Amino acid sequence: EVHLVESGGGLVQAGGSLRLSCAASGFTVDNYAIGWFRQAPGKEREGVFCISNIDGGRYYADSVKGRFTISSDNAKKTVYLQMNNLKPEDTAVYSCAAAGGLSTLARLVEACTQFRYLELWGQGTLVTVSS
Repeated sequence: EVHLVESGGGLVQAGGSLRLSCAASGFTVDNYAIGWFRQAPGKEREGVFCISNIDGGRYYADSVKGRFTISSDNAKKTVYLQMNNLKPEDTAVYSCAAAGGLSTLARLVEACTQFRYLELWGQGTLVTVSS
């Protein structure tokens, strides 16, 4: 059985940092794109940062530019989202999702912004940023 499991969420003060982990079980992430998505109460889901483990292509939302980074450790089957200089508006449930076989940056962007091609979702982890 295949799963994605997120961890690393919690409560942090504005300006602080957190590192989220997305661990895959039952499959390897080498041929997948992994994306981080978030949804705050009353708001629509937003693609935050996505990475293709096929060619290293990346896409991120403007709202996290210069603050968040993504990395992948294929040996550990884990993708990390490093979040620095957190703001109260970053408060949300963060989930990761996997999309297989994305061969172009355009498709990675579609996965990240339109939630296309996503085959598997984790259960999410809550990030709360206090002011």
